[in-house]
Amino acid sequence: MAFIIGRKIEMTQKFKDDGTVVPVTLILAEPNVVTQVKSEEADGYKAVQIGTEVRDALSKPRTGHLKDIPLVSLLREFRASPGELKRGDAITVEAFAPGVHVDVVGISKGRGYAGVMKRHHFHGKKATHGTKDQERMPGSIASQRQGKVIKGQRMSGHMGTDRVTVKNLEVISVDPQTNVIALKGAIPGARGGLVMIKTRTGNTVWQV
Repeated sequence: MAFIIGRKIEMTQKFKDDGTVVPVTLILAEPNVVTQVKSEEADGYKAVQIGTEVRDALSKPRTGHLKDIPLVSLLREFRASPGELKRGDAITVEAFAPGVHVDVVGISKGRGYAGVMKRHHFHGKKATHGTKDQERMPGSIASQRQGKVIKGQRMSGHMGTDRVTVKNLEVISVDPQTNVIALKGAIPGARGGLVMIKTRTGNTVWQV
């Protein structure tokens, strides 16, 4: 299993040999460093912690944690068997090959405060036959018998900035010179947003 941390660049398109156009998302994934390997015996589960984006200085606790390896500012943990990976190893885009399918995790774009029609796709009310100023209202949120608003009631509120996983995206191309991976389709988040990529080899848990 391969995994890496990167940042979304933009969407574009690539052409196959037969002329077919493929929409792709470009991801810049600088070389990651393995910062910690967790084992069943010591930690109770198997996981690999990796980091990226080297900095000149970090806090003392972070500096101590990264002793003798590059000072990376972004750390993410993947529930996976380390295999041959050990602390200090580098992970590059060459771990992925065209044709491989991956899962991508990112943070969706923030949409601010949104109403129920935009946030939950309510169809709204009729604009005729006595309706006034109620076309986009949510309607009743509770009943007299019920007495209270139940937990999870769909209402207006903050929309976006959610953790989103997009599964089974195909790797179209990998460029080791520029550290750019091209994935077929769209991935969550805005340009420059942090994303995590992992090959599909079974049901695993992502840790942030």
